[in-house]
Amino acid sequence: MKKLITAAALGAVVMLSGCQSAYYGAMEKVGYHKRDIMVDRVNAAKESQEEAQEQFSSALEEMQALLNHDGGDLQSAYEKARDEYESSQEAADEVSSRIDKVEDVAEALFDEWQAEISEISKASLRRNSETKLRETRRSYEQLVRTMRRAESKMPPILTAMKDNMLYLKHNLNAQAIGAIKGEFASLQTDISSLIKEMNKSIAESNRFIQSMEGNQ
Repeated sequence: MKKLITAAALGAVVMLSGCQSAYYGAMEKVGYHKRDIMVDRVNAAKESQEEAQEQFSSALEEMQALLNHDGGDLQSAYEKARDEYESSQEAADEVSSRIDKVEDVAEALFDEWQAEISEISKASLRRNSETKLRETRRSYEQLVRTMRRAESKMPPILTAMKDNMLYLKHNLNAQAIGAIKGEFASLQTDISSLIKEMNKSIAESNRFIQSMEGNQ
């Protein structure tokens, strides 16, 4: 536990400098290598997608509640839907940030791996390491493609949500709500598609993590 706390504290300090290479170097000094960081970041990206799934579903529910609003405080219903949209934007930003961090450590890991292979003098061991590097890189590239594909589903949904929220902000009445009901079915379809793509990405993340941990 002490080692983990030390690593976390050291990592936080070095990250503030904005220098990733210094961060990785400092973490290795406390026994936390790029492979470990990569597994952690893939897991964090997976968790951010799971949270985004829940958030977009919640936003859809609040949007539906607003469209089905019948009496009562219309302003309150609108504010709930608006808050869910804003939380969805934050969740989407977090997903993108986590994927970026996965790509950053992957580049550092693969560069280091390739450089170290050239230092192996025995040909058979060098070939085995090269094979493992190619396999890991292929698996990683498949993972990132899947993550980015799911990520690409979010901006159009957020744009539609934003349009609806701004329209209702300027015209908060039953007539305005009726005007955007036609777009709700499309939004439902898009969010269902997003959740499906994220499920694929989450499954791919689990496979990648298992493969990385199995190779340790």
